[in-house]
Amino acid sequence: MNQPADATPARRRKPWQEVLLNLRQPKVLVMLLLGFSSGVPIYLVGNTLGFWMRENGIELSMIGFLSWVGLAYSLKFLWAPLVDKLDAPLVGRWLGRRRGWMLWSQLVAGTALVGMALVEPREGQLLLVGFTLDQLLVFGALALVVAFASATQDIVIDAWRIEIADNNEQQGLLTSTAALGYRGALLVTDSLILIFAAGIGWVMSYHLMGALMAVGVLATFMAREPKATQLAAATDPKLFTPRGLFDALIGPFVAFFREHGQWALLMLLAISLYRLPDFVLGPMANPFYADLGIAKETVGAVRGSVGLVATIAGIAAAGLCAVRFGFIPTLLAGAVLGPGSNLAFAYLALHGADAGVFAATMVIDNFCSGFAGVALIGYMSSLTSIGYTATQYALLSSFYALLGKVLKGLSGVSVEYLAQGRTLLEGYSLFFTATALLGVPVLLLCLLLIWHDRKRMRVTAVT
Repeated sequence: MNQPADATPARRRKPWQEVLLNLRQPKVLVMLLLGFSSGVPIYLVGNTLGFWMRENGIELSMIGFLSWVGLAYSLKFLWAPLVDKLDAPLVGRWLGRRRGWMLWSQLVAGTALVGMALVEPREGQLLLVGFTLDQLLVFGALALVVAFASATQDIVIDAWRIEIADNNEQQGLLTSTAALGYRGALLVTDSLILIFAAGIGWVMSYHLMGALMAVGVLATFMAREPKATQLAAATDPKLFTPRGLFDALIGPFVAFFREHGQWALLMLLAISLYRLPDFVLGPMANPFYADLGIAKETVGAVRGSVGLVATIAGIAAAGLCAVRFGFIPTLLAGAVLGPGSNLAFAYLALHGADAGVFAATMVIDNFCSGFAGVALIGYMSSLTSIGYTATQYALLSSFYALLGKVLKGLSGVSVEYLAQGRTLLEGYSLFFTATALLGVPVLLLCLLLIWHDRKRMRVTAVT
């Protein structure tokens, strides 16, 4: 029907108005809680654990080596096909494929976190079921269980986030919401836990963190199963036939390379290097604060105040940048901000335990990390294909983390080596500067991706 001549065209809503309208949807609240659940375990078997271990007298090299349990997050593509194609034991038929795996992973992660609290990271022997075992080894094994369960939870939550979105705009909203919940969990496990530990000790603090996995369990029961997953569950061939195995294990990778051609390798390389500076620095951050002489409650208070504001600002800035300029330009901006923030740590190491400089360092680091994290998540989400969502996203997120997770295990050895003939803090400063320089190659790769994207858009416009 023709519009009357005197009719006023409908005014286009501004981006922030669309966001407010979308916030009414229940899936956004669920995404916030799932993002929180996804973020709870990662620092408890990583950076925060380093503070506990350093206070217990564990050497920097051992702290770095134990960070290798985080490789589970980078190898999750190996079992992601099972999550994509099989229902979870016992509860899969009841809750659905995505929600069933969510529940399993959350229960296992929470239980293993409680086990870590009971064992504690100490040198010595532990009597367990009639056997005498190295206490630090048992503790590390429990940390590995947490990491494996947490990585499985990430696989299925990422798939749920991508499949539940109705359009690209809502996908951007859910990505930012997930990042906000995730960063909220990091606030608890990277800052508030330090305040708790100063008051009630590390053991009780880890018990509390294990109980926090109940947030994810609640979100799992609140969530609804995506229609795409329901359809796939009804029509998929049996996994253990030759055709089913090929489709589950090889199909996602074939589809990805068919979609992106030779540029797929460049995309994977850029993703694998993007957060490398942060990963390599990560295990040494909390031991650095302990060696610098900053009390853990001070670290927690700064992270939970100005650090939180900076994180939210970084996430919001990345979301607005993605809406205004697109995923790839946002990725480029994050490639500058992320590594650049590491130089603030280098300055802090030389300046000393000054509360003002430490707070400024936290603001810079949290803003840049929040921005870069959302930029990368949004870009990786845009590359997946329906039907292979969990496996392809697990592949991309594994590439984004694999190299960094391997190299970060050597971070403690690197600091100890650079400190030879210097003070320990000078060694830290050189180490942080070196991690910032690791960001130069990915900056060049992002420029190539922008050139490729603009060329592709010109070709599409012509045809």
